[in-house]
Amino acid sequence: MGKKSKVQKIKIKEKRKLEKQDTQKEIKKLKNKKKIDFNKKNKKQVKIAESSGNLTRKKRLKWELFIAYILLTCLLVRVGIIQFIQGEELQSMAYMQQTLDRNINPKRGTIYDATGKTVLAVSSTVQTITVNPTNISEENKEKVSRALSDIFELEYEKVLKKVKKRSAIETIVKKVDKEKSDKLRIWMQENKIESGINIDEDTKRYYPLNNLASQVIGFCGSDNQGLDGIEAIYDKTLQGSPGRITKMRDARGGDIENTSESYENAIDGDDLVLSIDATIQGIAEKYLKEACIDNICTDGGNVIIINPKDGDVLALAGYPNYNLNEPYTPNSEELKSSWETMEQQEKNLELQKMWRNKAVSDTYEPGSTFKLVTTSAALEENITTPDKEGEFNCSGSIEIAGVRMKCWRYYNPHGSESLRQALKNSCNPVFIGLGQKIGVHKYYEYLNKFGFLKRTGIDLPGEAGSIFLKEEKVGPVELGTIAFGQRFEVTPIQMATMLATIANGGTYIAPRIVKQKINSQTREITQMPIKKGERAISEENAKNVLSMMETVVAEGTGKNAQVKGYKIGGKTGTSEDGVNTGKYVTSFVGIAPISDPQIVMLVTLYNPTGEGGHQGGGVAAPVGGQILSEVLPYLEAKKDNTEQVENVEQIQVPNVEGMNFKDAKKTLQDLELEPVIEEEIENEEEIIVKQQMPKNSIIVNKGSKVYIKK
Repeated sequence: MGKKSKVQKIKIKEKRKLEKQDTQKEIKKLKNKKKIDFNKKNKKQVKIAESSGNLTRKKRLKWELFIAYILLTCLLVRVGIIQFIQGEELQSMAYMQQTLDRNINPKRGTIYDATGKTVLAVSSTVQTITVNPTNISEENKEKVSRALSDIFELEYEKVLKKVKKRSAIETIVKKVDKEKSDKLRIWMQENKIESGINIDEDTKRYYPLNNLASQVIGFCGSDNQGLDGIEAIYDKTLQGSPGRITKMRDARGGDIENTSESYENAIDGDDLVLSIDATIQGIAEKYLKEACIDNICTDGGNVIIINPKDGDVLALAGYPNYNLNEPYTPNSEELKSSWETMEQQEKNLELQKMWRNKAVSDTYEPGSTFKLVTTSAALEENITTPDKEGEFNCSGSIEIAGVRMKCWRYYNPHGSESLRQALKNSCNPVFIGLGQKIGVHKYYEYLNKFGFLKRTGIDLPGEAGSIFLKEEKVGPVELGTIAFGQRFEVTPIQMATMLATIANGGTYIAPRIVKQKINSQTREITQMPIKKGERAISEENAKNVLSMMETVVAEGTGKNAQVKGYKIGGKTGTSEDGVNTGKYVTSFVGIAPISDPQIVMLVTLYNPTGEGGHQGGGVAAPVGGQILSEVLPYLEAKKDNTEQVENVEQIQVPNVEGMNFKDAKKTLQDLELEPVIEEEIENEEEIIVKQQMPKNSIIVNKGSKVYIKK
């Protein structure tokens, strides 16, 4: 029992041991299997990962190659641009870094008057002083600055600041005369200063005749650039091309020793010959100034004289004018006294007013002088003739489209008139009626033919255009006012050009200021073209208008423009400057001699406020006569040796202010003067004359009109 139990126990233990071993083997097998499976799975994943990594690397490589390609392309393009497009520019920049250039200003072209002898504008030689600070030693900087400030009267501290700058070149002073630059040369020699200071030739604009034709010629700025007038319009022609002085320099900007300067010569500007005749311009300016002062013209005046055969403007005078050598200096004592207290904006406005050429840049209402256009159109359309007796009848007014329009002498109507008489009398109703017969469309055709619907194209800056209603907006009343010269505006140069059209036989010719250009290098002369337009009226009708204008001066409102020995044609005009302003524009247009017109003239006075009044016949016509009396002999115009002209007598106007109208009329008539009463007087023996025009003591031709007012 005991032995069996022991054997059994041993067998059970061994069995259990074997089972345990088997179990461990199974566990080991399972573990090994899991490990194998895991490794297989891991390997698969690794393969997948490896495959994915390879793809990413390929993509990255492709992108890197693409970017490299783009960069290479850009690099090649940039090299191409630098080599072929910017090569010259970069080469030039590199050269500029190695060189120091100083400009040589060209001599601006000379401006002559019509004779080609009288100089109106010229450039004189002056010097410009510059320094190259890097070439001035530190111990000499103060010494040089002191010398420069003393010689040229400059502020020492400002000069020293420039001399001490780290720059290639600094300008010390421009346009100094030779006397002062010679002082500097002597000082440099005495102090053994051989470099760092440059004395270069420059030019300065000079106007020998000061104020003459100032608003035509214009002026230049400090850089020799034209700023106004002919100087501005022909700036490129007059300017020329600058030259250069070139000097090699080191990295510090200093001069390199033993290297010479190279010169590129400047090309001077071309010369101009104007149509302006200095003598005629001077005559026009003299009498215009006197008229503006005597008649207290608050807004000045202008005179235009044109050769009708070629459009040459012989004179274009404006008052007030200014000194071309001092264009920024006020032109009146009144303005000078307040100049320092004025704001800069106010100063600029006054300067612009002073420089302004009113004859070209401003418009005005021409008044009765425009009746010449209506006369010309009516003759050309065969509506009327010059001398048909009783063709018209002035009753003092005319009714148009329900509106009654008065004659200036409505209180004493002109009665029966021919066209010649109507123009002599300046009878408004006659011209209003002619305007209606011509019609709007046809009238505007003549406005265009005479050059009123466009600018003249004169070679001066700032030309204005006329102001007319559009054709479709013109009714009977509007046409009536246009026909006798009101309710529209034109420029004086347009009016003078219209007058030239009549004087030359009916063909429009644009005005010009420059006749010739002269090449500064070859002296070759280029003639400026004469710009002819279309025919406005026939030669026959032009002669008819001239004949009637002669009557105006011989017998009508233009008597004060008579010149002994010559037949003069003319027309006076008076208009209000705006509506209800109380300001007036008075004018006179003249043609002489009538037998062979050499000149046409327009005198315009703006707002005369003197005792002589504002009527064209009494204020503007005398100016025209004064100018013509000197200009015609100067031009050697052939005299008209007729008894009528040779026997023109002059007389001093008496003082009739304070007399009653009856006595005043008799006094004037006894002296062969024509009294004109512009208002209705019921009892001439009781009403006292308060004003007369012209004033007493003024010299006029016999037969001239004297206006008297209550």
